[in-house]
Order: sequence, then structure tokens, then C-alpha cells
Amino acid sequence: MLRTPTGGAPKNGTAGSSGRLVSIGTVLTTLRDEFPEVTISKIRFLEAEGLVEPRRTPSGYRKFSTDDVERLARILRLQRDHYLPLKVIREQLDALDRGEQIRIPAPAAHGESVDPNSPSAVYGEVGRERPTVARVGRAELMAAAEVDEVQLVEWESYGLIAEAPGGGFDAETVTVARLVADLGRFGLEPRHLRAMKAAADREAGLVEQVVAPLRRHRNPQTRAHAEATMKELAGLSVRLHEALVQTALGVRLH
Repeated sequence: MLRTPTGGAPKNGTAGSSGRLVSIGTVLTTLRDEFPEVTISKIRFLEAEGLVEPRRTPSGYRKFSTDDVERLARILRLQRDHYLPLKVIREQLDALDRGEQIRIPAPAAHGESVDPNSPSAVYGEVGRERPTVARVGRAELMAAAEVDEVQLVEWESYGLIAEAPGGGFDAETVTVARLVADLGRFGLEPRHLRAMKAAADREAGLVEQVVAPLRRHRNPQTRAHAEATMKELAGLSVRLHEALVQTALGVRLH
């Protein structure tokens, strides 16, 4: 349902909203089919930035309409596929709310980088399916995470961010950059995140132990199964980590 065009939709919370209202936990579950890295904090941050406006019950609980969920998916897709900063996304959404047609930068081909602000970029109609960007450059990474060179250098010094072999930053690194930036807004500095990086490296080691025998197999299908297994284990590891943190903090999704 969420693989919809990036075309217009009634602004969240308006009379045009359709479907029943759901909790933020349900929204998270719905979005995670396409956006495994999305978190409750990310949704709340986008709300704080005024990009989505869920309704509130008398007791203060967030309630999201179908249009709210579609809007969130559109925002996450513009970030993931086009590396647009929130300021540009807000302008895009405002234009859609006014009923205007918009154009968005086309993701680059494999091995290339794309500058969303470059006049020489190739633009396409909204909603058209395009390949995912393989690599972005340093400037594009900073634009996507909305940080400056000083912050990026600091992240690199703590091992949180690193260029891929051959140069550039892959999609996963862009996701890491955005999350580090989001955590920074709550006062968490890179030095605080070293333990998370160390834990992630240990988890990656466990996954590698499981798939290593499959990867060494001569059968191409078995090697392909190794890659699928690795992705599934990685997803389960992320979900387990979040569940453990929420349990430790006694967090309730609302």
C-alpha cells in the first residue's frame, strides 16, 4: 500500500484524511515493511519538525490517519532514494499541498553520486520508479544528514562513519549519518555512541559466523541464500535490540 507515487495527497489531519486512526506503534509496524530502519524517535522528530501533524486524543495520545502514514512514507522515501534534506522535503510537501506538480532529483546510476541541488542533475516526473543510489559524495552526505564538515569529521574520528572502498558513502552509511544527527539533537555526542558501534560490530560478527559456511559454498544458489539469510538476521538483530532497549526503559508505544 505504501509503494505509492510521490504525488499529492490531502494534508495530514484535514477532512480529506481517510481510514481509521491508528497509534504510532501501528504506524511503525506499517512503515517497517519498506523502511526497516525507521524508529519511534524518527517519527516523533518528523512531527516536531512540522512535517506530519497527527491528531491527539484528549489524553495526549497520537493518532495517525491513512494520509498521515502515506505522508510519512513519502518523506522517508525522499530521504532514502533522493537524499533530500528536510528543508527541501518541506518545500516539496508544501507545493504538493497547494496542488502543484513537483519534480525531484533522479537517483544516480550505479557507482555514481547525485547532487540534489545541482542544476545539471537529471529530473523525472514524481512517482516514477528509479534505481536506488549506490554511492553519494561527501557534500551529499552532509546535506542528507543536515550537518557540516566539522561534525562529519568528528563522526569519522569515532568510527561511526567511513567511506566505502573506492570512495563515497553507501545508503547504509547515509542512514547511520541521519540517525547520529537525530541523536545529537537530544544531546548524545559521538563519544556516547561508541558503545553502540562496538555492539553493532559484535552483532555483525555473530551474523558472519552463521552465514560464512554458506558463502564458501560452490553452489551459486547457496551463496545467494547466504545473502538473504544475512539480511534476515540483520533485521531480526535490529528488532531485538530495539525491543531490549524499550523493555529496559519501560517504553510504551503511543
